[in-house]
Amino acid sequence: MRNAVVFVMMALVACLSATALAQDAPRFEIDPSWPKPLPDRWVIGRTGSICSDAHDHLVVTNRRDITAEEAETSLQAPSILIFDPAGTLVHSFGDSDTVPRVVHGCFVDHENNIWLTGNGDGIVQKWSHDGMLLMQIGKRGAFDTTDGTAKGRRLNAGTSQFFNPAGVVVDSTNGDIYVADGYGNRRVAVFNRNGEFLRQWGRQATQAEIDTGVGGAFAQLVHCIAMSRAGLVYVCDRQGDRIQVFDKTGAFVRNIWIRTGTPALPDPRGTVWWIAFSRDPEQKFLYVMNGRNEQLHILDHASGKVLSSFGRPGHLLGNFTHGHAVASDSAGNLYIAETDTGRRMQKFRLLK
Repeated sequence: MRNAVVFVMMALVACLSATALAQDAPRFEIDPSWPKPLPDRWVIGRTGSICSDAHDHLVVTNRRDITAEEAETSLQAPSILIFDPAGTLVHSFGDSDTVPRVVHGCFVDHENNIWLTGNGDGIVQKWSHDGMLLMQIGKRGAFDTTDGTAKGRRLNAGTSQFFNPAGVVVDSTNGDIYVADGYGNRRVAVFNRNGEFLRQWGRQATQAEIDTGVGGAFAQLVHCIAMSRAGLVYVCDRQGDRIQVFDKTGAFVRNIWIRTGTPALPDPRGTVWWIAFSRDPEQKFLYVMNGRNEQLHILDHASGKVLSSFGRPGHLLGNFTHGHAVASDSAGNLYIAETDTGRRMQKFRLLK
């Protein structure tokens, strides 16, 4: 009898603790007024990513793949769309012949430059905010493979070429460039601010390494990358259903698991698609876009515990269809880009 009472008390404490954690998590509501309408006849295709700058402008990558039916009455919007905080389009540039093919990830650095990757190309690009190409690492249309094509076997070793890179982040302390390379390779490649190769880490995981969560071994896609204020590198091991955390040298620090996918790994769709940090000095919360479950998870950054989630599969406001990337602004609002058949951006206001 006593054991039963103790068990009930422990369960009650656990329940109350979980409730308290959920109450501590920020809450959000959909902002149906964001973004404002695009110029006349402009239509976007799949949105690969969304990222914010120091002025809370939102940069959206557009793959310019509208349907033939849409093309009869509409115009392809440019590859890069920049919106102000109110959702008004303030600038745009690029097309399929200038940005990486199948443009995927974006990042705005501390100097307000826009970095782009593409999971149909072997390059990483740096653009000015007004649309001038400032740097390109790699040769367009070439890949870090045995024969230099997208059909070749991955080398996972290129010092000047990538294989379908997914994401990029720039270290504000020294300008070093960290690339999640990505869809073809299985590594993080690091370059200095001039685009010169420095180091790399990562490789294809074995089944045992996937199951046990060995650091530096990736199940399949190395899908995103971010850097915390503490200087740690967070990498999306998408089909491994985890975030792998490293220091800047590539030394493994810890796993943050999002095990809401398939019972066995690798998870074919994966749960960890994109991440962003809250903008408070401590970066108390970690936001994870889970494209498998079509949910945005709010994690306690320190512990990695999921505090709360919102979203569900669907096409209505607040629903997600291929929820792909997440960004935050200085006011604490979240922005989510949906790719594939979702093809839109949504803003979620932080409730005070």
